[in-house]
Amino acid sequence: MRRILYTLPALLFALAVAQPATAQYNSPSSDIVEVAAEAGTFNTLLAAAEAAGLVDVLKSEGPFTVFAPTDEAFAALPEGTVEGLLENPEALREILLYHVVAGKVMAAEVVGMDYAETVQGERVSISVYGETVRVNDAQVVTADVEASNGVIHVIDAVILPGSN
Repeated sequence: MRRILYTLPALLFALAVAQPATAQYNSPSSDIVEVAAEAGTFNTLLAAAEAAGLVDVLKSEGPFTVFAPTDEAFAALPEGTVEGLLENPEALREILLYHVVAGKVMAAEVVGMDYAETVQGERVSISVYGETVRVNDAQVVTADVEASNGVIHVIDAVILPGSN
């Protein structure tokens, strides 16, 4: 296994992202689904969660850590991918569950990890390069968006099982 060194830039990143999220995401009394809906940048993710039958799960007690791709991340997928997945709830469910980790894992903990086990059953790799934290090939662009039942780390790409 690859070892991640806890460097000064990584610690600075953890401290910087551990500060309260921007007002766009700040709503720790709401559940993960409500926080995502309030943000207005996760419409595709929410539609996919609905199609895959995962909304009630993400509204449950948890806690969960969600690596949440933005609408822009979904738009970057090859044309027709999202539409095809919306028509295949089982495949969509597998992909979405690959973005979820059981428990509440804050950024300060994430930067000390080299992988996380997803509720889908596979691992995502976690790497730190200076001030950049990556989950597989996606970059964490906003961390520690707290919700009543967990935390969201916003990522800039959709991650796929078997891609780490």
